[in-house]
Amino acid sequence: MPALSPALLPVSPRASPAEPADALLVPPPPAGPPSASAVRRGRTEKIALFRYHLIRDAADDSVTTRQRGPMVRALAGLVHPGPFGGTVTVSKDTLDRWIRQWRRGGFDALRPRGRAQGAVTPAQILSLAATLKRERPARTSAQVRRIMIDTLGDAPSESTLLRHFRTLELSTGVREVFGRFEADYPNEIWVGDGLHGPRINGRKTYLFAFLDDHSRMVTAGRWAYAEDSVRLTAALRPALEARGIPGTIYVDNGSAFVDESLSRTCARLGIRLTHSKPYRPQGRGKIERFFNTVNSQFLTEITTVDTTTGVVDAGVGSMVTTLEEMNALFTSWVEMVYHQATHSTTGQTPVQRWDAGWAGRRPVRKEKTVIAEAFQWSAIRTVTKSATVSLQSNTYQVDQLLVGKRVELVYDPFDLAGLITVSAGNGVPAGIAVLSEIRRHVHKKAATAAADEADTGARNAASGIDYLRLVETRHKGTMAGEPISFVKASTPAARKVVFVPTVSEAAR
Repeated sequence: MPALSPALLPVSPRASPAEPADALLVPPPPAGPPSASAVRRGRTEKIALFRYHLIRDAADDSVTTRQRGPMVRALAGLVHPGPFGGTVTVSKDTLDRWIRQWRRGGFDALRPRGRAQGAVTPAQILSLAATLKRERPARTSAQVRRIMIDTLGDAPSESTLLRHFRTLELSTGVREVFGRFEADYPNEIWVGDGLHGPRINGRKTYLFAFLDDHSRMVTAGRWAYAEDSVRLTAALRPALEARGIPGTIYVDNGSAFVDESLSRTCARLGIRLTHSKPYRPQGRGKIERFFNTVNSQFLTEITTVDTTTGVVDAGVGSMVTTLEEMNALFTSWVEMVYHQATHSTTGQTPVQRWDAGWAGRRPVRKEKTVIAEAFQWSAIRTVTKSATVSLQSNTYQVDQLLVGKRVELVYDPFDLAGLITVSAGNGVPAGIAVLSEIRRHVHKKAATAAADEADTGARNAASGIDYLRLVETRHKGTMAGEPISFVKASTPAARKVVFVPTVSEAAR
């Protein structure tokens, strides 16, 4: 009979302790429960697998942005088997976040992160945060944290600040949710709108801004004293020269945006002009969110506050004293803060997304003279018996054959002594209008816009911090000795938003 292997030897339940240990089959000790760390690893693995299987189709590189949206919305509307039994539903925002995590870090990025035990935040730091919040109640926790980092070099996390503000019953606000449509590449769609700002020296201010729908880049932004087509031109014209010609401009039905001059400009440059339907602002969520950011991060720093109640009163006034100062601060804030902040949806800064979107393509360009012609105004006049026409109290001589006919004059509102072309019926060219008598060099409406810049920051008392001045100083440091170039600013490698010149500079 062959010998049994040691593993098969019978074991006597009454084996004597004196017997050699190697002659016995000693059973291994019971396995016991798994360690806590092993349990955690197993749970995170299951959760990561659940997340991956849920998003793998929508996260595929071959799926376009437009295709991904309906897929994610469909997943959000379903009930899914949970990783540990039962059923779960997952919101669209959560699915979008998982897709971004998987793209950045692969499967491991889908594992849930443990909650770390951080150090206790010093009371003095939290006290300063509360002071910053109280002096500007509209400041978000993100804004307070940014100010503290810029001034102290470090700050608690947003969640820590948010919990602290809630404990002190300081208003934290609620974020508004907007739609998720997105253009496929830069300059496909610019979304434009106007924002009412605080008063400067008793005069109401307005912001005209255009946002690239794909990258969230602020392609144009300028404060003015009126909400009209002249101020709109002052914001839009330099942006078209610097950023290129967008395929579509999408605006609301404000008076400046429905003005015939904007339609004429877009038609000449081959831009599709689209207006949102009244009370149906679909597709305008990004610029509305940008305006919320302007209110909470920019205007809250310069708007006067009722010190007795802590309430921001945008209708009372601003701590800046001129429109030129406000535009300088705004440009610095856009360049140094907004364009450098990672967007929660894209996972990129606006500058990074703008640059990446130009891979394999180039912006549509127009000569500056062509753009200038597109912004010219027109007026219909009847030619007098002396073959003259009148425009803004000026007299111009035209062809004798046009006597008694209605003609169209196309002119630069900032240079009434310059070239003025004449067209007869059906747009037939009919020569030029020669200046005969001049009383006004600039159109009356254009003159009021040019005067905006010629009108004639306080330190916050509670915290002693003037945040926007710090941003402006840092911005000036980055631009020191560097001339402003519209061409350079429009290239994908550019890292700075365009300085929008004054109305008078734009006219030159």
